[in-house]
Amino acid sequence: MAAADTANTKPGWRKVLTALGQAKTAYMLLFGFAAGLPYALLLGTLYAWLSDAEVDLETMGVFSLIGLAYAFKFLWSPALDRLNIPVLRKLGKRKQWIVTAQVLLGAILVILSMLDPVGQLGWFSLLAGIGAFASATQDVVIDAWRVDVADEVATIDILSTVYQMGYRIAALVGGALALFLAERTDWPTVYLTMGAIMLLVGLSGLWAPDANARKGAVDTSDELGFLRQPGQIAPRIRMWALIVVGALWAWALATVGVFMVQSLASTPEARPDSVAFISTMGPLIVVATVVIPALVAAWLVRTERRGEYLLAEEAPAQSGADRLVDHLYRALVLPLTDFVGRMGWALIIVLALVLTYRITDAIWGSFAYPFYLGELQYTKDEVAVASKFFGVGALLIGLALGGYLLTSIGRMLTLTLGAFLAAITNLLYADLARGGAVVQTVSDVSGFSWLVAQMGGDGRLAKLMMAIAGENIAVGIAGAAFVAYLSSIVSRGYSAVQYALLSSLTLLVGTLGRGALGQMIEERGYFDVFLLTTAIGMFAVVLCIIEWIRIARNGRSQNAPPPEPALA
Repeated sequence: MAAADTANTKPGWRKVLTALGQAKTAYMLLFGFAAGLPYALLLGTLYAWLSDAEVDLETMGVFSLIGLAYAFKFLWSPALDRLNIPVLRKLGKRKQWIVTAQVLLGAILVILSMLDPVGQLGWFSLLAGIGAFASATQDVVIDAWRVDVADEVATIDILSTVYQMGYRIAALVGGALALFLAERTDWPTVYLTMGAIMLLVGLSGLWAPDANARKGAVDTSDELGFLRQPGQIAPRIRMWALIVVGALWAWALATVGVFMVQSLASTPEARPDSVAFISTMGPLIVVATVVIPALVAAWLVRTERRGEYLLAEEAPAQSGADRLVDHLYRALVLPLTDFVGRMGWALIIVLALVLTYRITDAIWGSFAYPFYLGELQYTKDEVAVASKFFGVGALLIGLALGGYLLTSIGRMLTLTLGAFLAAITNLLYADLARGGAVVQTVSDVSGFSWLVAQMGGDGRLAKLMMAIAGENIAVGIAGAAFVAYLSSIVSRGYSAVQYALLSSLTLLVGTLGRGALGQMIEERGYFDVFLLTTAIGMFAVVLCIIEWIRIARNGRSQNAPPPEPALA
């Protein structure tokens, strides 16, 4: 404990160095890399392979549907919190799933390298879909592992930053490096190499610190017994709450699953409209899996606090059905009641912040290439240099700066600063949409244009690189702060479900808004769109300040580990 106290008194950079010496921090970097690599290979680089194989655009569009696994990963997150894998359960609550997912992903990438994407398209799409599911599953468990193992030295802020760094490095390896290798070898060799890397990462995970060893990890048997003690909600009431929440989640999972199967199995003429599905069913799924269950959880919390429908004496489980209901209630409902019980009405602020904090770059990111290539008329090579190589470097700098700021000025100030910078840097692109006079002046005066010229570029390329650098540094700071914030407000015992819900909401809202933004671009042009995204970002800044005040009033230390689950 003395070491931890000493670490907390050190300046920001010393705390960072101390944390980097921890084994769990090294594994966090490795797990971040393992999370980012399959995402880059299955939802990015794979389309380059399909293009080279002359697969039609409609089929490639269907492949993009596997990305739904990431947006709706919270639907199966309760199972990852409760179920164990035979034999592998000895590895630990989180590691058993992390290692299994990584080894499965490695095997899938290796098998994909042996298939012909044209002649064996059915198997190819099936394996890609399974790979996306395994990758999204891995993300859920890695997020929970990060929350579980955080302590006073390897804080949640440091681990969140390191995770983001590993993820972005993987994006570079699975994107730019993969394209570089494909140009000099072939696609099967690229995917065979990447599969071997994933297999090595999975095997390395066997020696990662065990999340179960963390103090405060929830013991399932004790907790299930606790549910039937005097003063707890009566089993009959819990059962009805479980039926409502379970039915809604089951409907949502079935809806997404059926849509993906129909899309991947249908002919181009019979395929369902993915845009229509997202725009119509997306909001309904959010209401069914978040809004209504949150209201049910709020009613349960209110009922318990008022002393209604509570057990007067111990009521032990009488059958296997009783124990099953307890397990399902623990997996689906308790994470929600814990969240509502701890947050109260502040949950509205939290959800509003989650929905708006990353919406600026989440929505606009889909239109980046059309903006660079179509509106600004840059070449593909220029965009690759500015966005993929220079841009990723700027993003890593932003993440490193975000990690330092988290340890030196605190989580909420960094979160607020990140929101402001992420919003205001949209004005750089607004300037580019009007010719880029301001960005060009800054680039010339700072000497950046001269530096780019020495490397073979010109002033026009320097202007694009300057804008991308500004945005990516801001996004890096905001990304590190946002992951740290989400990790800090979930409970260790329910981290898988709670974090998956919050992170999925961020993805879903960005997905739902792209259609409207695309229409606005068509009607008003890019300049007005960037002004709008700046305004949306400023709304997030206001919410950050409100949340900062709330946390300060509660008196919780910004560097405290994530809260334990509220069982009473």
